[in-house]
Amino acid sequence: MSVGYAAVAARPVGERVRRTIALLDRRGYAVSPRRLSELCLGGPVAEADVSWAVAADPELAIAEDLVVQRSALGRAGDIRSRSAAHSHESAAYVRLAVEFIRTLVSVAPFITSVSIAGSLASGGFRESDDVDLNLIVEDGHRHLAYVMVNVLGILHALRYRHKPVDDLTRRPIAPRLMTANLILERSQGLPLVRQDEDMAFELLIGEPVFGVEAIRDVIDANPILLDHFPQLAQRSSPLLIDPPQRRVSKLLFPSVLDWPARLLGESAWRYMQWTRRNRPDALARVAFVRATMRPYTLFDSN
Repeated sequence: MSVGYAAVAARPVGERVRRTIALLDRRGYAVSPRRLSELCLGGPVAEADVSWAVAADPELAIAEDLVVQRSALGRAGDIRSRSAAHSHESAAYVRLAVEFIRTLVSVAPFITSVSIAGSLASGGFRESDDVDLNLIVEDGHRHLAYVMVNVLGILHALRYRHKPVDDLTRRPIAPRLMTANLILERSQGLPLVRQDEDMAFELLIGEPVFGVEAIRDVIDANPILLDHFPQLAQRSSPLLIDPPQRRVSKLLFPSVLDWPARLLGESAWRYMQWTRRNRPDALARVAFVRATMRPYTLFDSN
């Protein structure tokens, strides 16, 4: 056991539960006492301990079978609604995501790992949502990866023009279906600049589909992530696919192409933000997600 893990695990269960709930709240969702016991900061705890911690803390409550901060009680119904929708709608979109990832890694050989992230991984997916993907790529290929995800994503989404959309997933040609949430170059993870509990949780909640070895390399190079969530060491990967038998040659994607890919990708991204100029809630959501990903966001001007 590392010194860092000992320090986190030795904290009172109530403090760990409270900090875990705050982390989930920052991401806009909540979980049941049973699920919280599995996800608890510092390692799993007994479900009964979660219940006792909530009962002893005046700032916490259980509503709609969700553990929430009392300040978030008004959102418990909506979160429960998203959880119920997830149960009915997520399976089909997980299959779509796996199908898309098979194609993506076949035509983009510089992508070394892909995980399903966002609401589809966390348990709050609605049919109007898009599917967030976390990628690890070879150095000098971040923007190429972004362009490839979006070009293939548009082609893929053309088959699903009638998919429900909201202000974030509405697009002129086809609905936004597959989205690059986080793209890390290999060297950026060895080690990570950010090794906080939010980054550790991002890795914990993601569902690896391809290249789990690259994810393990990141965890091995950043042992403090295990101090936050030792669950990372034991997590399974039920969606993992085999490497494609045939992949496009890497020679077609030299790193020199990353600069024009950045120009193209940034122009497309800024255009999408312009289309949302009259949708403040959508712009605020984009800003929040980007803030949680810094310093790994693309197209930041600061």
